[in-house]
Amino acid sequence: MKKFVITAIMMMGVLSVMGTPKGNKTVKLKVIETSDVHGYFFPWDFTEGKPLKGSLVRANTYINKERKKYGQNLLLIDNGDILQGQPCAYWSNFVMPEDENLAASVINYMKYDAETVGNHDIEPGHQVYDKWIREVRCPLLGANIVKEGFKNGEATPSHIYDGLKPYSVHMKDGVKICVIGMLTPAIPCWLNQQIWKGMEFEEMTACARKWVKYIKEHEKPDLIFGLFHSGLNGGIKTDEYDEDATEAVAKEVPGFDIIFFGHDHQVHNEWITNCEGQQVLCIDPSCFVKNVAEAEITLTYKKGKLTKKEIKGNIVSVLDEEIDQQMMQHFDKDIQKIKNYVAQRVGEFKNAVYTSESFFGNSAFTDLIHALQLQISKAEISFTAPLAFNTTIKAGEVKMADMFKLYRFENLMFVLRMTGEEIRRHLEFSYDMWTNTMKSPKDHALLLNDNAKDDQQRTGFKYYTFNFDSAMGIDYEVDLTKPEGQKVHILRMSNGEPFNESKWYKVVMNSYRANGGGELLTKGAGIPKDSLESRVVFHTPLDLRHYLTEEIRHQGIIDPQPANNWRFVPEAWAKPALERDRIQLFGK
Repeated sequence: MKKFVITAIMMMGVLSVMGTPKGNKTVKLKVIETSDVHGYFFPWDFTEGKPLKGSLVRANTYINKERKKYGQNLLLIDNGDILQGQPCAYWSNFVMPEDENLAASVINYMKYDAETVGNHDIEPGHQVYDKWIREVRCPLLGANIVKEGFKNGEATPSHIYDGLKPYSVHMKDGVKICVIGMLTPAIPCWLNQQIWKGMEFEEMTACARKWVKYIKEHEKPDLIFGLFHSGLNGGIKTDEYDEDATEAVAKEVPGFDIIFFGHDHQVHNEWITNCEGQQVLCIDPSCFVKNVAEAEITLTYKKGKLTKKEIKGNIVSVLDEEIDQQMMQHFDKDIQKIKNYVAQRVGEFKNAVYTSESFFGNSAFTDLIHALQLQISKAEISFTAPLAFNTTIKAGEVKMADMFKLYRFENLMFVLRMTGEEIRRHLEFSYDMWTNTMKSPKDHALLLNDNAKDDQQRTGFKYYTFNFDSAMGIDYEVDLTKPEGQKVHILRMSNGEPFNESKWYKVVMNSYRANGGGELLTKGAGIPKDSLESRVVFHTPLDLRHYLTEEIRHQGIIDPQPANNWRFVPEAWAKPALERDRIQLFGK
């Protein structure tokens, strides 16, 4: 087992703490965090149909070993994004919604002490997450998820969205711990308002400041932890908030001993100095339960007063832990039902399709989604992006499991009105993130970053690949020698009609994009965020994958082919450069 350790000893002056151990005593605690589980409950990949390393079942083996060492002095916490990902989550959310949500059952079985809500826990909608909130037995945290009308108000627990708490309190061997949970406030940039109706999301730094103050006054704890579903830094930045604000909170809000975080799908284990010169451990295990993040804490009391804290942050791999057979037996009936569900026949593909082709031009994989979107919606133009880096659907029988390869997320389908100019600008913004500006034939065609190869969401590119929109319904060229904002040249509609930048068109896309996700519509096309809703022609009540599945069932046999409606130019430069980039990304 790999263990990476950062150690620091923080000396504190003598201070009085209510509820602390009496006399002279040393207390050892351990906190274990999981984050961005995304349905990886069991050691079986229901999409690929093969055994899986990691998963909560393996993590539970490690957790139980640590429970034997620490007893009641172990605190187990989860950081959200547990309701979306592997097919087992979708099966529980939408196929078997009358049963207790599987994510709630797993959290309850493993005896978690607290959990924070993630953005993908909001995405399934009220019918799913309101029920899940009721079913989870540990405190569900969301200090910055307030009822509508109470945004930026005082620190008042009753203003938090129903069923959630701003923080949880835990007593461990006389030590009082408070855990403040927060969610990235960027939800309105990704999800239609109906999905989060009745909620508002506060900026994290100001929210953390008021709740730390409240907790110090009302709880007088020994330790304050953050449990933030928000990355270290970066992401969407607006005048009102940052998507990834963990670093900002750690620096600007004194009082935290440790901030456990996630959302950015990256491993972090570092100390950040706050504005008062105190060290704060910030730790993130990344995603899919390959690791857990943990903190080992030693507290020294003299005459009942806390005089010393020692905190060590560890990232622990659970990839090769033994499977918890007792947990597997407990969920065996569910596992079998999910396997039966993903084995259902949907249709047949005459050819294999590969997401890897989507980065280098037209691909049968991406163009199949485009074609189905246009067929289902009757729109004139389609936008979509690669949602997986290197996934294959083989020729032959297509099963339900393959539909989770074809479309990873539970996005809805939206049709918006856009002008021709907005369509071009949208694509300009996309290809500026996707492609390099070539100054010579030896340059890269794509905008790559070797340091991002292990980033689950960039996979060797400079920017997030799920924002690399291409289009169908129009014929166009992308000139790699042109500067940003001038690369896309739309030639015509694909039916032969002229393309008019002044004309209004109906454009189909997913709900993430339609609500401003990736900022292609706002910063790219130049549509004000508060105008997006007025552009909506219609949207589906159910997720896009559902309609893709129904259309493939209806057609029966699909012959996926590249549409060849766009290309990178000049080909003399682009073709060899793209081949070099293909080797860099995927090898020979």
